[in-house]
Amino acid sequence: MRVEQLGDGTPELAIVGGIHGDEPSGVSAVERLIEASPPVERPVLLVIANERAIEAGERYLDADLNRVFPGDPDADAHEKRLAHELAERLQGTTALSMHATQSHPEPFMVSDRIDPLVERLGRSLPVESVVDTGEFIQGRLFRAIRTIEIESGLQGSDAAEAAAIRIAIAFLEELGALSGPVAADLRERFGVEPGPASASVPVFRLTRSVPKSGTDDHLVSVNNFELVDAGERFATADGVPVVAEEEFYPVLLSAEGYDEIFGYAAEKITELSSEPPQSAE
Repeated sequence: MRVEQLGDGTPELAIVGGIHGDEPSGVSAVERLIEASPPVERPVLLVIANERAIEAGERYLDADLNRVFPGDPDADAHEKRLAHELAERLQGTTALSMHATQSHPEPFMVSDRIDPLVERLGRSLPVESVVDTGEFIQGRLFRAIRTIEIESGLQGSDAAEAAAIRIAIAFLEELGALSGPVAADLRERFGVEPGPASASVPVFRLTRSVPKSGTDDHLVSVNNFELVDAGERFATADGVPVVAEEEFYPVLLSAEGYDEIFGYAAEKITELSSEPPQSAE
């Protein structure tokens, strides 16, 4: 694990890349910020997490790092020991954890709750949607540290790499670590635009996983975050249609992303407007 700090004092924010070794966009974003070493208004940790898995080009070596937090310093599995070390280093920070997917080309945010911080970042960061996992997925980094996860786009794509650095800069600017001029200089240096703010950002809550049948021949025929109606075919397994028993919104649905499931079903719970509601005086 590589850890660098911007600014002096106790770190208040963190950006983490490389939780999964086959998701290079977040690693690139962290490396660019380390190289640039911009002046900051709040101290920031920059972390490249699973260096062994990154070197191997694998999601993980012994266990999925983003399913084993808070970790165990005495475990045999490399990722369980690493999870404990990473959680210790990030204590007291609000972290942005950078990921990428095999299922969706546009960036979106993932959190384990919808609270004022998530609402604020959902409105201000250049993301397409927000996903609330609730208690559904255990062992992720946000079980140990206050974390916002970003899925920056398709693994290995130039678009995901650009989105990751764009979102990392926006996160630091929105939370007061980068001044406006410094953020603008970084965007110019890395050749990225701020990204358009959506007038309204939908928020989804995961409700269940979507299992695969016992075959290696899978196809997905619907788009993530677009409603699938009850009775609609959303995938095939060995050429046999897989039909929705009830309506749902697909999240992280793909043929190759997971071994035993296509991804997740969600319900749409609200929308975040670009302007937060004004309180009555």
